[in-house]
Amino acid sequence: MTILRVPFHQDRRLPDESLPLDAAAVTIEPALPDGTVWERLTALHTAVAERVAREVVPTVVSGDCLVALGTLAGVQRAGIRPGLVWFDAHGDVHTLDTTTSGYLGGLALRLALGAHADLVAGPLGLRPVPVEHTLLVGARDLDRPEVDYLASGNAPATRAVGDLGELPDGPLVLHVDLDVIDAGELPGLRFPAPGGPSSGAVRAAIQHVLSTGRVVAVNIACPWHEAPDPAAQAARTNLLANLAS
Repeated sequence: MTILRVPFHQDRRLPDESLPLDAAAVTIEPALPDGTVWERLTALHTAVAERVAREVVPTVVSGDCLVALGTLAGVQRAGIRPGLVWFDAHGDVHTLDTTTSGYLGGLALRLALGAHADLVAGPLGLRPVPVEHTLLVGARDLDRPEVDYLASGNAPATRAVGDLGELPDGPLVLHVDLDVIDAGELPGLRFPAPGGPSSGAVRAAIQHVLSTGRVVAVNIACPWHEAPDPAAQAARTNLLANLAS
């Protein structure tokens, strides 16, 4: 399995130590153009898509959830129409009309489902994933617009980490935002969400999805600040070694 390191949080290059991976990981680091954040993200995600399309079951590790759009697009460029299993403490189903923070990572899943296609799907060549082929797992920190959307009947199904139930049919892209793990176990997260599952429970759920033999790409988001101390950095290194292998 090829591990692809994308050392970016949105369109900002991260220090190398932000993603503590084995030296064999392949780094994707395109020169981003001047322009809007959407133009810069399109360039980054296009580079990810081009590389993912050439790999067999790659694992993509980055600093935020938006890179999952490039992973999805790459799988599609390889001729596969995957469903999506999305582990996240947050819904990531805001739109530009509902977000109050303006944080673009909070739109990531909704963008994969086709929101703001003129900004994302069109320029990237991404075919939106149908909601009936999408599963949101572990979301517990939801804003009111996200709650309303997820209850609308035209949204992905939601599940707890320990009770995945039936997965979408066909090939799958597995996305894991590491903040799905309880914030008390993983210090330094940008958007910590208490009351979550342990890393062991998350690993078990991930293995359940992988055991189907239908996962065609894994996307891991590490939305954390610089590690507060060497022990935290060691914990991150160990966690990624267990997940990205």
